[in-house]
Parts: sequence; C-alpha cells; structure tokens
Amino acid sequence: MPRMQVYLPDDLYRQIKARRLPASELLQRAVRSELKRRDLASEADRYLADLLAEAGEPSASMIAKAEAVVRGRPRRKRAG
Repeated sequence: MPRMQVYLPDDLYRQIKARRLPASELLQRAVRSELKRRDLASEADRYLADLLAEAGEPSASMIAKAEAVVRGRPRRKRAG
C-alpha cells in the first residue's frame, strides 16, 4: 500500500491523539466519503443536463412554483 504524508491542523492532531483514534483509518474513510460525494454530484449534474436536453429549460413560472414547493409554501392558484 502506498504511503502519503498528510498534514493536520494542531487541534485535529491533538484530538486524534487524545482519543487514541486510528488516524490512517479515519483519513481513508474521509477520503472515500468525499470521493463518493463528488461522484454522486457529477452523476446528478449529468442527469440534470440530460433532462434539460430532453425537456428544455424550465419557464420562469415553473421555476417559481418549484422554489415555492421547496420553501414549503406551494403557490396559490389565482382566481379568474
């Protein structure tokens, strides 16, 4: 297994040593987690690009409606 030198801020180093945590294992998990997060973000970007290519750009009213739903306050339909 290749070795890599990693620098930690003093506070993190002290906490790892004080708790007798396995630094190498923690760092490996953190790196794996970050790589997975970035892969998923890239997949989401590709998926959205495919949707835009297929369905086209959303209209301003569609965007406003989606933003209202995200905020938890769906837009009311106007009378008339």
